[in-house]
Amino acid sequence: MSFQHACGGISPKIPPLLSCFYTIFLLLGGTLVTPVIHTSVVEWGDDVKAVSEDEAVVLVNHQATGDVCTLMMCLQDKGTVVRQMMWLMDHIFKYTNFGIVSLIHGDFFIRQGKAHRDQQLVLLKEHLEKYYRSRNRKWIVLFPEGGFLRKRRETSQAFAKKNNLPFLQHVTLPRLGATQVILKTLVAPQENGTPAGGDAVIKESKSKGLQWVIDATIAYPKGEPIDIQTWILGYRQPTVTHVHYRIFPIKDVPAEPEALSQWLYQRFIEKEDLLTHFYETGAFPPLQGQTKAVSREMTLSNLWLVGIQSLAFLSGGMWYCILQYFYHCLF
Repeated sequence: MSFQHACGGISPKIPPLLSCFYTIFLLLGGTLVTPVIHTSVVEWGDDVKAVSEDEAVVLVNHQATGDVCTLMMCLQDKGTVVRQMMWLMDHIFKYTNFGIVSLIHGDFFIRQGKAHRDQQLVLLKEHLEKYYRSRNRKWIVLFPEGGFLRKRRETSQAFAKKNNLPFLQHVTLPRLGATQVILKTLVAPQENGTPAGGDAVIKESKSKGLQWVIDATIAYPKGEPIDIQTWILGYRQPTVTHVHYRIFPIKDVPAEPEALSQWLYQRFIEKEDLLTHFYETGAFPPLQGQTKAVSREMTLSNLWLVGIQSLAFLSGGMWYCILQYFYHCLF
């Protein structure tokens, strides 16, 4: 992958240089620290490169902060996906070194908790209508569980018991809100049998709307997730992270809230089965129609890694100079 291919003009409304910095900042988690902890990624299931130029929503299980790093690694060799995607992140990331760049780029920072839920969904809809089409986004990534596995597992299991739903150990039951808003806003009219909420935006851009749901399941050896501290400090032994993909046509996804809720639950129940199989055997099961599961090791260009790392150090120096300047101004 060339530097120009990865960083060049995210959209006509965003300067190429800013696009480049956005890509660099987001890739810090995936590429900069990879050589430190000797982490590699093996991919399983459907080949998502085949839909890299189509619009898609990516649903990912969430175990630790390192999930974002893992996913960014995986997406680097998927065509233009890295520079044409939108992330739904926890609002805390707004205050990191790449927060201002992501904010300008058009990513959405969401607040968790019941007190903010309804307001956040309204803001998300407005954000998608304003930025998704106008900035030529292709993929949108979210974590439907609404938090880390270790934090939500007990609450999810209690909810499952109360509502006669399966007991899940490796994932939690997903929340409907953000997924429903995304589908209503970005699916083309009549795609699911009913007009989509964002049809005005789609007409403006002549977009086909969302065409696929990509179900991504991240698995760590022994079920021990990697957080950002581990990626950066490198105090964990060399490890291989595994990512399993399944692709669903958007026409197979129900639009009605109750049916969509059950569809999402079923996907995460299947994720539970996938992860159970992985933790027992060290591999994901084969796809339907296959006798043996096929895996693909994701490799990165050394030249690309060196380039990103050099720019990362430069960005670190820039932030140091900025903070030093404000410190001297204040004190």
